[in-house]
Amino acid sequence: MKGASTASITHPNNATPSTSTSPSGTGGPGTASVPILVYHVVNTQPSQSSANPALYVPAAEFSSQMQALKAAGWHAVTLNEVAAYWARGASLGTGKPIVITFDNGYASHYVNAFPVLKGLGWIGVENLPVTGLPPTDGGLSDTQIRGLIAAGWELDTQGLTSSTLSGGDPTRLTSDLTTARQTLRSRYGVPVNWFAYPSGSYDDAVVAAVRTAGFVGATTISPGWADPQGDRFRLPRLEVVGGTTPAQLLTQISSAKTTASSPPASSGPTTG
Repeated sequence: MKGASTASITHPNNATPSTSTSPSGTGGPGTASVPILVYHVVNTQPSQSSANPALYVPAAEFSSQMQALKAAGWHAVTLNEVAAYWARGASLGTGKPIVITFDNGYASHYVNAFPVLKGLGWIGVENLPVTGLPPTDGGLSDTQIRGLIAAGWELDTQGLTSSTLSGGDPTRLTSDLTTARQTLRSRYGVPVNWFAYPSGSYDDAVVAAVRTAGFVGATTISPGWADPQGDRFRLPRLEVVGGTTPAQLLTQISSAKTTASSPPASSGPTTG
């Protein structure tokens, strides 16, 4: 499986997740932090696959996790909505907002994750490489991508491909990321405001290139909650790995709010 990776895999002990007050329109900049989840493949791992099994979250498992989030008072929002809340206090609705992102452009995001979120009245964020997997290899088709956008999903990107970017030529990085954003904006008529570092790998040159390419921020795969006072180009995300029970996911989210530090200044690719 190309372009997917995961950080060290741990499951926190079950505990009662903490609750929080819903960020709502206040007329001033919002101050609450928001958790961001990241999924890779929402499907059962094929028997012949040699990829890290943690990257596969079966559809039934994903559905149970989403139902648990809803029961615990969470509801899905997009990164653009979070940015509007942080900038001017735009309402994130009632309940506890959470961002649910999907990396690498797998068709399972449309086939398996989309119906679950749609049933809850929720939307997701698709981080799409411009030249990702073809549909014949399990990648999203153009029709599926347009279907997600029509349903209100936010489209963001990982660049031209899902290959790691650290150590690349700065000028080439800027050109490639600018091209990736402009290509998706033109093709789908959406802003493409956010960047997701492929394999969680970035360094100062990559961050600078993302800024220059016009993105408003970027997400890592370092654990924690996204905070308005943090670096918008190093926002943390919580990886959801295969075998995570609903209770473990709720604990993973609540624990990360109080125990995680800010993402590092640079990060190499994770293994998977």
